[in-house]
Amino acid sequence: MEEVQNVVSSAADRLKAVDPKLAKRALAARVNGQLVDLTSSAPEGASVEAITTDSPEALEIYRHSTAHLLAAAVLEHFPGTKLGVGPALMEDPNYGFYYDFLPDRPFTPEDLDSIEKKMRELVKRNLRYERVEMSKAEMLRLFAEEVDDKLKCELIEEKGGDVVSAYRLGDQFIDFCLGPHLPLTSKIKAFKLLSLAGAYWRGDEHREQMQRIYGTAFFEQDELDRFLKQREEAKKRDHRRLGPELGIFAFSENVGPNLVLWLPNGAFIRRQMEDFIYHLQYDAGYQHVYTPQIGSSALWEKSGHTKHYRSDMFPEMDCEDGAAYQLRPMNCPFHVEVYRTSQRSYRDLPLRIAEMGTVYRYERSGVQHGLLRVRGFTQDDAHLFIRADQLEEEMDAVWNLAGQMLAVYGFDQVHVELSLRDPNDLEKYLGDPAVWDQAEAALAAALDKNGVVYKRMEGEAAFYGPKIDLKVVDAIGRMWQLSTIQLDFNLPNRFDLEYIGEDNRPHRPIMIHRAIYGSFERFMGVLIEHFAGHFPVWLTPVQARVLPISDRHNDYANSVTAELRAAGLRVESDLRSETMKSKIRDAQMKKIPFMLVVGDREVEERLVAVRDRKNGDIGSMPVNVFAERALDLARTRSRDGLSREAEPSEAQSAEVPTPA
Repeated sequence: MEEVQNVVSSAADRLKAVDPKLAKRALAARVNGQLVDLTSSAPEGASVEAITTDSPEALEIYRHSTAHLLAAAVLEHFPGTKLGVGPALMEDPNYGFYYDFLPDRPFTPEDLDSIEKKMRELVKRNLRYERVEMSKAEMLRLFAEEVDDKLKCELIEEKGGDVVSAYRLGDQFIDFCLGPHLPLTSKIKAFKLLSLAGAYWRGDEHREQMQRIYGTAFFEQDELDRFLKQREEAKKRDHRRLGPELGIFAFSENVGPNLVLWLPNGAFIRRQMEDFIYHLQYDAGYQHVYTPQIGSSALWEKSGHTKHYRSDMFPEMDCEDGAAYQLRPMNCPFHVEVYRTSQRSYRDLPLRIAEMGTVYRYERSGVQHGLLRVRGFTQDDAHLFIRADQLEEEMDAVWNLAGQMLAVYGFDQVHVELSLRDPNDLEKYLGDPAVWDQAEAALAAALDKNGVVYKRMEGEAAFYGPKIDLKVVDAIGRMWQLSTIQLDFNLPNRFDLEYIGEDNRPHRPIMIHRAIYGSFERFMGVLIEHFAGHFPVWLTPVQARVLPISDRHNDYANSVTAELRAAGLRVESDLRSETMKSKIRDAQMKKIPFMLVVGDREVEERLVAVRDRKNGDIGSMPVNVFAERALDLARTRSRDGLSREAEPSEAQSAEVPTPA
């Protein structure tokens, strides 16, 4: 952003007077610190900055303007359609914006092409984004009588202030909106409509069911091309397809939407993941517990969940003893009660309580996305009860534990966000504002101490405390929210937690909430797409498959399988009377790391011809040599495959085919 000073009537004129080239590149402006349209007035003496494509705010403005372009095209192409909302999506790696509609007839995928064509026509017309300001009463009359859009009237009614704004684009479109927007449609260079989805007005399944059109937009065509290429690759990796194909998970309408069935292969992989984090935590001094999956409604009232989290909780269950119970949405109150089972001394802290705890949250059925949004999920949850003087050391330890775990899965690039209160809506947060100030400052200090680059996210804190969110970058460059670390001064107060200090007086502990996987369900969904189903050797349920070339090699194949199993590898034989190409193709489809082909020469010399899933044919070797190398990959949790360590021996069978 580049700052200029001058005295003229509008932000655009002010910029043009100082630097015409900069003014030409400007998409919007910042006047006295406030984002505005280029047509907005700039009072004498005001500070004016140009918002260009290099500015961090620019892409959101650009995409929001493209969403308005979409809505204008829909109204020209399908007159009578009613409008919902159309925001930019800056945190979603799959989309750039959406707009919700109530059409006279449902849109079809084929309609997207014609709507996109109409959008390009509007770009060529070089239409102006025109800001309109009027009183709230006038705006309500406009949308009630002229536009006939009761949905927009709801939003206007809730808007504070006497003067509100809307934007016009073309002859048909006007939208209640704060802005800012681009000056002209010709500024939009590269966009693509992507998909249709269902949506409820304001996320309420009892309200109007709308159609959502998703799209994306970039400043340059080559950026859009890269995104579309990545999107095609993402389709190949989609966990909703690969997961059931690989026997990892399934859903059943009989069980209920958004409730996961872990299939045998998925349960096996999950157990490896659980064992890994369990041992990491045990070595770090964590103590593991088991607690119930329901709790009395009085517990949730005391914890503050009833007041601040009710919409995400399942309804109460009344029991014959007159008490009411609810499925737990979080594990923290149970771990608080574990803390309360005995009197604690300053010598007992830090007390690190961990659990693979299953929780239940009332996700609306319309937001289901495979394993990424489910109603029941298990967290690698932990709560640390600490003294104030231990905060820095414990935060460092949690940070290092998260980095160590994520790196094993190949998540070496991590983006960090510090989620804070919404300063304009303090009522939705639990506890004393002074306590919040202390907690937010402590988390920021912990990040600063470690030299972490992070983004401050106002309004994204949990209701009981601020948090650090870790977003990993996967193998094709997408960003995913996984781990979270939260600081809580409130629950210890609400539950009157104490420890006896060195002064023999009671003191209040601090709580750290943390989940490194986040949830096993979500992490598995991300992991399937990260690895494209090719799990590393230590995770995969079947590490090798022995493929005899003909039936006369079956006995040797079985003996190889038995030897490798005895060595500690997970191995099976494929004794079907199929062609070798078919057997190899089947093993490849199941993402098995190693195929061990055995024919006459392998039987004669007690070898296996190894085909690595990643590196192809790597030669023949003795069975025990393969076992040692494969076990080493598993023991070290390596993400690599086997490579050719020497030229293939004469024993490498000429009968090993390469599949078509």
